[in-house]
This record gives sequence, C-alpha cells and structure tokens, in this order.
Amino acid sequence: MEDKTNVVILAGGKGLRMREYSDIIPKALVPIGPYPVILHVMHIYASYGYTNFILALGYKGEMVKEFFVDMEWKLNDFSIRTDNNNNKEIIKHLPDNWHNFNITFADTGLETQTGGRVKLIEKYVESENFFVSYCDGLTDLDISKLYEYHQKKKKIATMTAVHPMTTFGLVEIDQNNMVKSFREKPFLKDYINGGFFIFKKEFFDYLNANDILEEEPMRKLTKAGELAAYTHDGFWTCMDTFKDVDRLNSLWNTGKMIHTGYKGVVPWIKK
Repeated sequence: MEDKTNVVILAGGKGLRMREYSDIIPKALVPIGPYPVILHVMHIYASYGYTNFILALGYKGEMVKEFFVDMEWKLNDFSIRTDNNNNKEIIKHLPDNWHNFNITFADTGLETQTGGRVKLIEKYVESENFFVSYCDGLTDLDISKLYEYHQKKKKIATMTAVHPMTTFGLVEIDQNNMVKSFREKPFLKDYINGGFFIFKKEFFDYLNANDILEEEPMRKLTKAGELAAYTHDGFWTCMDTFKDVDRLNSLWNTGKMIHTGYKGVVPWIKK
C-alpha cells in the first residue's frame, strides 16, 4: 500500500572524504553495483510503501536531477520506434512491480548545513509526520516498525540508534597477556545516530537556517524531552569514504547485498 508520508533525503553535501568520486559526481550518485547509493536508500523506504520523496539538493544537484529525469531508460530496457515523418516513440520495458516514485527536487544551497536543508524544504512537507535520511545510509531497518514506534511514543522526533562497526579488528587478551582471539571489525555494543529520523511537523520550530541537524536541534529536543530513540540491532552501514564504496560494491558483487528495486523485497546484507 502506498503511503503519502514525505521522505526527505539529504543529498546536498560535497562528500569531501571520498574525493575520488565527489570531484566528478555528487555523493548521492556514487554507484553500488549498477545503482547510485541514493536509489538504494529510496528503495528501502519504497519497499514499505513510502514513495513520496523530497530530495534536498546542493553540490552538483543538477546531476541528481538529470539522473532521475532519465532514470527509467537508464536502468531498464527500452525500444525506439520511428516513422517516415521523423517522429520517435520510446517504449519503456519496466518491471511490473517498478516503484512509482513521486519526487520533489529542492535546491537548498551549496554550503547549507543539514539542519538548514531540512528547514528549507518545509514548504514541501504535506504529511503530519515525515522521515529524514541521509543519502548514504544502508540498513535492514523495518521502516514500518519505526513509524509505529514513533506514533506510540507521541514525541516530536524519533531517532534510529544503531550499532557502529569499528574500523579496526579487536584483539582478545587473557589474564596472562596471551592473545586468545581476533575479531575482524566487529559491531560495537554502544549506539550511535543511524541517520533514519521521523519527525512531527512541529520539528520545524526547532530549526534555524544555519543549524547542523545532529547538533543544536537534537539538544533542544532532548532538553524538551521530545526525542525518542528507536534501537535497531540489525545491519547498518554508511558510505562515507572511498574504502566504504569498495566494501559495499564487494558485498554487491559477491551476492551478499540484495537490491530492493522490487516491491515487497526487504533489503538485507549478510554480516
């Protein structure tokens, strides 16, 4: 069932820690397999019926617009039929369960911070509750359960808390200072902000044009007792560096990552 709840995706950053890509294309279009990372994120939501997107654009935003304008023929087979009058008809061969996205493209400035980008798309948010995500976070999070939890808590904001993966392998040492085992880049027990938020419209009153989303607005909500945490113990990762791109493409190429381009397919990645 399609849902009218808005999904805001922050896709305006410069991706400075992955300059090998971001000097040429925006971070949102860096590919994992044959699909740009932003499309993976959108399919996470679309798998649960949330297809009403607002893309907060900035750096190289025109390239994101061009991709989605041409997306159907770029990602699928198509035919071209011509006649003697030089008329041309393009016939798209889309899967029967192709997602029908409704996308608003909003230019939110080249240097705008994440909170400011959310503030600038306020005029496009029509639903009483709305999601906010970054363009580079991937997860097997059940979006419907996140929404239900937010409704149950009756707070202005709900943040998804996830377990981070350490960038280093851990060494287990016994009482005699002998190495017992190695653990290769395990998930840690602590929680961090996973970047999958849901807000009531009242949240816009907590935002200013120069805010970083993760800082002052979150502190204000916390002080007011209006920020709930939804804990997710499953898979989560972000594509923040060139090494992350390689790692995620390796998962794709070895068949450990399932693309969510079809309705009813929930994304998952084997640990």
